[in-house]
Amino acid sequence: MKLEIKVPSAGESVSEATVSQILKANGTYVKTDEEIVELETDKVNQVVYAPGEGILTLTVQVNDVVKIGQIIGSIDTTGKKEEKPAAAKPEPTPPPVPTPTPVVQEKGPSARKTSADFVAELGKIPEIKTPAPALPKTKEEVGKVTRKRMTNLRKTIAERLVAVKNQTAMLTTFNEVDMSNIMAIRAREQEAFLKRNGVKLGFMSFFVKAAVAALKEFPEINSYIDGEEVVTFQTYDVCIAVSTEKGLMVPVLRNADQKNFCEIEQEIGAFAKKAREGRISVDDMRGGSFTITNGGVFGSMLSTPILNPPQSAILGMHTIVKRPVVVADEIVIRPIMFLALSYDHRLVDGREAIQFLVHMKNNLEEPTRMLIDL
Repeated sequence: MKLEIKVPSAGESVSEATVSQILKANGTYVKTDEEIVELETDKVNQVVYAPGEGILTLTVQVNDVVKIGQIIGSIDTTGKKEEKPAAAKPEPTPPPVPTPTPVVQEKGPSARKTSADFVAELGKIPEIKTPAPALPKTKEEVGKVTRKRMTNLRKTIAERLVAVKNQTAMLTTFNEVDMSNIMAIRAREQEAFLKRNGVKLGFMSFFVKAAVAALKEFPEINSYIDGEEVVTFQTYDVCIAVSTEKGLMVPVLRNADQKNFCEIEQEIGAFAKKAREGRISVDDMRGGSFTITNGGVFGSMLSTPILNPPQSAILGMHTIVKRPVVVADEIVIRPIMFLALSYDHRLVDGREAIQFLVHMKNNLEEPTRMLIDL
């Protein structure tokens, strides 16, 4: 019996994909649900799994463009796995018998060489040939450059970034947050939180909660421009940027206002794992009204994040550094994080953007204002 291998659906807006990797070669014996082909779309990369156990036959090659639902191979379930016979041990080779070196005996005065004989023999020495020098490399080779095809995902990211630059009036405003209270809460509650929920209490859940509270106060930032209309979201679907080897992916944490700290941390952890394993889907990234990106995990001190269209704003988190600050007229050392809010100035004025960050700053520095449920 032969089982057909078809290109799976990758979302409503995706109609075709490119074969990026052949994970199992033709004629290979595969097991059910074993990875056999990796497909690449302009949204995500997707792995095709074996629908059964047997001998694999593929009718596509790397870089082939395939349609959703197209048959790209089959599995012969009647095929059996070949058992390789054990290799025979080679017989030991007897050691070579040394050949005695002949002894040359010089006889009489004719064995002696004169200076004339030596000069005459110089002309008989065979000429030593030097290998010809290698031909010079081309200009491209001298530079030691390499070339590879840009992935569809990377091309889509590039196009979207250029579109943001050309089609929006993007501006960035900054503020700083004293993380002392949040760090104290995490240190105090971490063990009980982990034991109760099976997940660690991270910084991201605090920032999601603070962002949702600020979005409710400033709905312009939870909006976008559509032609001559302003569309305002009535839900709070927060996108969380996740960096992978294949590019930046932005899955959506839906109805973030209805989730507690545990649910937020669990969902973000699940997204990160799916993204690293290449299992994140188009549906995971569809929609979203506001984005949070955390460059601090890589050590970034300050940055100006780029909008995630069509959204009108994105929040950038950065690394926490101990800095001298003035508290009650005294200089003290506190853990400080810089925040950056990039926004579309066509829709969001500077006043709203600044007040949005101040609102977040106040809630993060006094987390009890958010009535957190630890």
